[in-house]
Amino acid sequence: MVSVIGSLVAFVVALLIGGLAIFVSARLIVDVDDYSHATVTALLGAIAWALTSWIPLLGPILALIAWVWVINWRYPGGWGTAAAIGLIAWLAALVILLVLNAVLGLGVGAFGVPGT
Repeated sequence: MVSVIGSLVAFVVALLIGGLAIFVSARLIVDVDDYSHATVTALLGAIAWALTSWIPLLGPILALIAWVWVINWRYPGGWGTAAAIGLIAWLAALVILLVLNAVLGLGVGAFGVPGT
């Protein structure tokens, strides 16, 4: 039971970190400041990534396109804006994880932001 609760807590923390990274990025790029919207975007982006990344050869590219599509669908602007939000979210997640993992030693990831 403890491992189930620990896994659930780790998932929620990682989702909140991914949501924070998308929140920071969306705030900078399109001036949208809704953390719950960003967290749902992280969850939907992770689902889109999971549904497409398993495809042989083209999976990682299709998964990245699907993730950017989710951002494009959830935020104003076009594909370029969505790609910029994704890039800044990835960078923000790296900085957040650096602080949490290196400085505080938590050892967590960012759910909903690929490559983190």
